[in-house]
Amino acid sequence: MHWLSASPNEQSIDGCCVIVGGRVQGVGFRPFVFRVANRFGVSGSVRNDAGHVEIKAYGTSAALGSFLDALVREAPSLARPEILHVAPAPLIPTRGFRIIDSTDRGTRAVNVPPDQTLCDECLRELFDPSDRRWHYPFINCTQCGPRYTVICDLPYDRSATSMAQFALCPACRREYEDPADRRFHAEPLACPICGPQLRLEHRTGGAPSSGEEALRLCVAALREGAIVAVKGVGGYHLLCDANAAYVVERLRARKRRPDKPLAVMFPYSGGDGLARLRHDLNPDREEAAALLDPSRPIVLVRRRAGSTLPQVLAPGLSEIGALLPYSALHTLLLSEFGGPLVATSGNVSGEPVLTDEAEATRRLAPIADWLLHHDRPIVRPADDPVVRVVVGVPRPIRLGRGTAPLQQRLGFQLVEPVLAAGGHMKNTLALGFDDFVVVSPHIGDLDSPRSRDIYARVAQDLQHLYRVTAARVIVDRHPAYASTLWARATGLPLAEVLHHFAHASALAWEKKDVASWLVFTWDGVGLGEDGSLWGGEALTGSPGNWRRRGSWRTFQPPGGERAAREPWRSAAALCWSANVKFRRPIAGIEMAHAAWRLGRNSPVTSGVGRLFDAAACLVMGLDTVSYEAQGPMQLEALAATAASGKALTLPASVDSDGIYRIDWTALIEALVDASRPAAQRAADFHATLAESALQQALAIRQQVAFEAVGLTGGVFQNRVLCNEITQRFAHAGLEVHLPAKIPINDAGLAFGQIVEFAAASDRCRTPT
Repeated sequence: MHWLSASPNEQSIDGCCVIVGGRVQGVGFRPFVFRVANRFGVSGSVRNDAGHVEIKAYGTSAALGSFLDALVREAPSLARPEILHVAPAPLIPTRGFRIIDSTDRGTRAVNVPPDQTLCDECLRELFDPSDRRWHYPFINCTQCGPRYTVICDLPYDRSATSMAQFALCPACRREYEDPADRRFHAEPLACPICGPQLRLEHRTGGAPSSGEEALRLCVAALREGAIVAVKGVGGYHLLCDANAAYVVERLRARKRRPDKPLAVMFPYSGGDGLARLRHDLNPDREEAAALLDPSRPIVLVRRRAGSTLPQVLAPGLSEIGALLPYSALHTLLLSEFGGPLVATSGNVSGEPVLTDEAEATRRLAPIADWLLHHDRPIVRPADDPVVRVVVGVPRPIRLGRGTAPLQQRLGFQLVEPVLAAGGHMKNTLALGFDDFVVVSPHIGDLDSPRSRDIYARVAQDLQHLYRVTAARVIVDRHPAYASTLWARATGLPLAEVLHHFAHASALAWEKKDVASWLVFTWDGVGLGEDGSLWGGEALTGSPGNWRRRGSWRTFQPPGGERAAREPWRSAAALCWSANVKFRRPIAGIEMAHAAWRLGRNSPVTSGVGRLFDAAACLVMGLDTVSYEAQGPMQLEALAATAASGKALTLPASVDSDGIYRIDWTALIEALVDASRPAAQRAADFHATLAESALQQALAIRQQVAFEAVGLTGGVFQNRVLCNEITQRFAHAGLEVHLPAKIPINDAGLAFGQIVEFAAASDRCRTPT
C-alpha cells in the first residue's frame, strides 16, 4: 500500500485493485465494503473471485487510505479479512460503488465459512409479533444462519447453495438488493412466504402437519414424553424431555445406547443466557464463556448439587454435555418447551449424523415417535462440536457445526497439495495446500459402511470446494485402518506417519516458538515404530525429528481389539504379569489365560489408555463397557470425589533400546485393595501416573535438553490427570502445554500428519 502514501497530492484521484483473503465470504463482507466505500466517497466495485474478494476502488489518496484501513479495522464480527495485495489500477470513469457478479478466475483460497449461530437482531425479530418473520424457524441475515452445510460450490452466491431452489419473494428480494439493509446479499435469505417449511410426521404415517402447527404439535409431543427426530442445521437430533428419566431410558433402549452420555440443550434465559442452565449445572467462568461462544459447542460442565436432572443422562459421570440453542428452530423449540431437552445426534452410534430425510425416516423411525423435517437440503453433515475446559482453557474434543471446516495457516509452504487420511476412530480428514490446512468436521468411527461412504464423500468434497487436487495421501502406519485402506485404493502416492508422531506434531505446531520438546503421547493404542502397539510414549525433538525416549512396561491383553470394550482383559493381563490373582468372575477366563500364556492374539502394548481400562475394572468392577473410554471417564469422575490422591513410587529403568520405562507392577496391589475406598484408589492412580510422568521427564532431561513439555493423546482429555501433572511439573519448574486449537484425541491426527510429513520429508518451502 506504499504507493498511496507516495502521492504528491492527497486530493488527486487514484485507483487501486485490492485482493482480500481470509474469511470474507458468507459473513456479509461485500455489503460491508459497499457501505464503507460510500462513507469515504470511494467509487468502484466489489465481487467474489474464487476464494478472495476483489475490490476496484477510486478516490483521493486520503479517502483510499481510510477506506483500506477500515476494511480490516471495522470488519463484521464474523469476518477475518486479510489484505493480500494492493496494486495501482488505471483510472476509468465510474460513478458510485457497486456489488457486481462473482467470478471464478482466481486462485482458490481458504474461506469456506462455518455455519453461524442466530444473531441478536434476528433473535429479536423472531419473537417480535409485528415482524414478518415472527416465529419463522429459518430466519437469518449476513451475520448468521447456515453456511458450510448449504454451500454447494464457491464463490459463495445463492445460486451455489441449496437455497437456490427457493425463489425470493418480492419483499425478500427488496431486502437482498437494498445496500442499506442488513440482509443485503444474505445468500440463505428466507421468509415464511418463500423459504423452507417444517413438516411433522408420526413414525407410523398419517397426515403430516406443517408450519406453525408442526412446531406447536412437536412441543406438545415432547411434553407428553415423546421422542422426536428433528432436522437441524447439519443433521438430525433426537430430542426428548431431559428431566423425564423414563423417557431417557426409552431413548437409550431404542437407540441401543445404554451408557454413553447424552447432550442436553438448555433454553437461553436470563441476563447472560445461562440462568436455566445454572439451575442444574455449575459452569465456571471459562465454561460459561465456551457455552456462549458463537459456535455454541457442547461443553462438559459439572452438575450442581441438588440438580434435578436424572443420572441416566450420564451414568457414572459428574458432568453433563450442555449446549444452548444455536438456530432459530432450536430456539423456538426450547423457548416453547420451557426446559432442557436431550439433544443427541440422530444417527447410529459412532456414525456421521443423518441428513437425508428418506434415510432419516427409515433409520430413525424405530427410535423416534415423531419426525420434524424441513425442506432445506443439507449438503453435507456437521455434528455439534464438543469442548472441555482442561487446565483452565476450552479445548476442542470434536470439531463440527460452527467450528469446521477448521482453517489454519501452516507457517510454511507445501510443495504439493496433500490429503491426510487421519485415523480409524474419531476420524477427520485434512487437506493441505500452499500454506493452509483445512480440517473437516467430525466424521466418526470408520467401522460401518455408511461411515466409510461419508468419509470418501468428504475427501472428494474438500478437494472440490477448494479446487485443489491432492497429489499424495498421508496415512497412519497401521495397515488395517479403514482410512489407510481407502487411501491405498485411490492409487495416489502414499506417505506413512507414525500415530504418535502425528499427535506430537499437531501440538508442536500450536507453539511454533518452541524448538525442542518433550511430548507425552498417551492414548489407547497406535502402531509404533517397532511394530508394537504404543500408547504411553515420551518423545523428544520437533516435527520431523521425533525420538522415543520413554514409555511404560508393556503387557499383553488377550483378545486383541476386544480389550477396548472388555476392560477385564487388560486388568487380567496386568494381574497375571504381576503374579496377582485376578478375582473377577469372567466366563471363558481360563481360555483367555491360556491364550495369554502362549502369546496368541495378545498383542504387546504400552498404552496408558489400557492401564486406565484395567484400573476401572479393578477399582470399580467394570468388566465390559458399551462405549470407548467409558472406564477411564468413570474412573476420573470417581477420583474427583476424593480429597486428594497419594502417589505411589513406581520403579523405572532403561531397557536395551535406551527407552526409560516405568513399571506399573506396584500399582496392582493398591488397585485391588478393597479395604480402601474406591474413590481414594482412583485418585491415587491418577496421582501416581502424574508423578511417574514427572520423574520420567526429570530422568530424560539428564540425557537430552528440551525447552517445553507437551501433553497430547486421548488420555489427556482427563481433567484430573492434567491438573495433577501441570501442578507437579510447575513445582519442578517445567511448563506444560496442551493443544487448544487442534483436538487432543485422534480427531487431531490428520492435521498432525500433514505437519509431520512436511517436516520429515522436507516437502515445504521457506516459512511464510
